[in-house]
Amino acid sequence: MDFRNDLSRAVERYRAEVASPREHLALLRWQMAEGHALDRRDTFPGHLTTSAFVLSPDHAQVLLIDHVVIGRWLQPGGHWEEAEQFHLSAAREAVEETGVQGLSLHPWHRGGDLPFTIDSHDVPGKPPRGEPGKPSRGEPAHIHHDLQYLFLADPALPLVAQVEEVHAAAWKPIGALAEIAPRALERLSDLPRP
Repeated sequence: MDFRNDLSRAVERYRAEVASPREHLALLRWQMAEGHALDRRDTFPGHLTTSAFVLSPDHAQVLLIDHVVIGRWLQPGGHWEEAEQFHLSAAREAVEETGVQGLSLHPWHRGGDLPFTIDSHDVPGKPPRGEPGKPSRGEPAHIHHDLQYLFLADPALPLVAQVEEVHAAAWKPIGALAEIAPRALERLSDLPRP
């Protein structure tokens, strides 16, 4: 993978084919133009993450994790790690965090690496245990530029949560995304059922 060129292609395709007129992705595009190493988690003000919206085949349920650090239910994901394509990084995170079986890229992607959603969001700094006010690992508050992909899996198969990062993994009604990822939920409502 040629990270910078592949990211540039993914972002430009997303803006041309998927993004609403209000999605400018200004900070992400500025960091890309400045040559920031977005593949490194120590790049600030922001760096790249990938995440997975894992849907049941009928789109009625979504697989979510109860995140240990953040303390709320979210879609599986994490910092980008080396992969041949961005959606493979998201898939790896979903499998690692939930143990989901039979994961497949949603037909919406037509086998390609076009993100379903790109969400740049604030992440608070992480004070170490016992030392309030000091960022852990030198991480101040920053931005995650999250490339989000759709996957399908069978909710009848067992899950195994990765206890180091996840309190639990569970299938929830698709409406749970209203609080977590409203843009993705809106786009999902426009998709035909497979």
